[in-house]
Amino acid sequence: MDAALTAEQDEIRRTLRDLLARRAGPGEVRAAVRTAEGHDPALWRRLAQGLGLPGLALPEEYGGAGCTPTELALACEETGRALLPSPLLATAVLAAPLITALGTPSQRAELLPRIADGTLTAALAVPGGSTAAALGLTGDNRSAPWSGGGRAGGIQARHGDGGWRLYGEADRVLDGHSAGLLLVAAHTGGYPRSRTLLFLVPTELLVPTELQVRAEVSGGASTEAFTDASSGAEGLTRTRLTSLDETRPLARVELRDTPAVLLGADTETVDVCGALAATGRTAAAVLAAEAVGAAAGALERTVAYVKEREQFGRAIGSFQAVKHRLADLYVRVEAARSAAYYAAWDPEAGPLALAQALETARTVAGEAVQLHGGIGFTWEHEAHLYVKRAAADELLFGPVHRLRDHAAVRAGLFGDEPSRALAHGAAV
Repeated sequence: MDAALTAEQDEIRRTLRDLLARRAGPGEVRAAVRTAEGHDPALWRRLAQGLGLPGLALPEEYGGAGCTPTELALACEETGRALLPSPLLATAVLAAPLITALGTPSQRAELLPRIADGTLTAALAVPGGSTAAALGLTGDNRSAPWSGGGRAGGIQARHGDGGWRLYGEADRVLDGHSAGLLLVAAHTGGYPRSRTLLFLVPTELLVPTELQVRAEVSGGASTEAFTDASSGAEGLTRTRLTSLDETRPLARVELRDTPAVLLGADTETVDVCGALAATGRTAAAVLAAEAVGAAAGALERTVAYVKEREQFGRAIGSFQAVKHRLADLYVRVEAARSAAYYAAWDPEAGPLALAQALETARTVAGEAVQLHGGIGFTWEHEAHLYVKRAAADELLFGPVHRLRDHAAVRAGLFGDEPSRALAHGAAV
């Protein structure tokens, strides 16, 4: 592994940092999260069409840049530094790789170019708010009952003469309230042949495309079901939730006999759980880089503050105790950054890197509040935003001890690996 950044990678990071410094300060972030979309649409168009962020890791044949996950991780490190609310994580990190891995050639050709240019955003909806379990980060997603299985709850898929229909709900869907396309994980086959599949549910206000027409014909939905912005897809209700971290907009997605299109062509051979786990490992590396960016941003603001704040006639940053605390935080951030960069090169290390980055972000954010003193506890200061981001990310993609435990299970560090993995998955 060559740890040095290439000229292209360095340019991506520098250009994005300069842009976000001008367009995504604390005031702009606070204003963006209070919009209906939960982000700044104008800035998103600039990031997508000007810088091509959603298409960084997509193949060139679909309008992407053909880069590796490393470039996407570097971009997310900068968005994390600014705590930027955007559909980048939900669309480019979670949804696009699943469409690439499982979609039919026509589905990829129709959806991926629009994702690459930013005109289509997407969200992954899994039942019970169990994103970490579905992605195989905290347990074996083949044995854990995250999808509902044959039990009550979850999202059920039924296939009839009219095509596929979905029934159920998913909580804590990242950017689910505004995404133009939902990738819904639903259980089908009943108890004897139970399995989880992924389905496409278009929601956006657009001229009907091939995918929408297929959904309308197979599901018996009227054209208005997909072109009426007030109703979206037939039987679909999306509610934006009040979340701990406003920069991570979450939604509840309710499906009541909603028409959907199967992602892929063959229900018998498609390996949904394998694709989710592979996506999860890469997503963990990108999330780790984003958490490192948030930790670095909090540390930089804290260093700047202690240079200005004076006590006893001198800057508090000149006191040895404060210097030692800041030095310890710097070492933590750099160690987590090294782990994140390595995971971007080798996604198998993604979950462990994510655990280290989440722990670092939590520690640095807490210390930032302490070192800011009384002002750090106020709603007017941005320090609490970093605390909320660290706490919310661990709730969504952790917790840290489960990330590490499952990584240890996969590495075979325990005696009876199969039985332990099964028991661990059931517990999750």
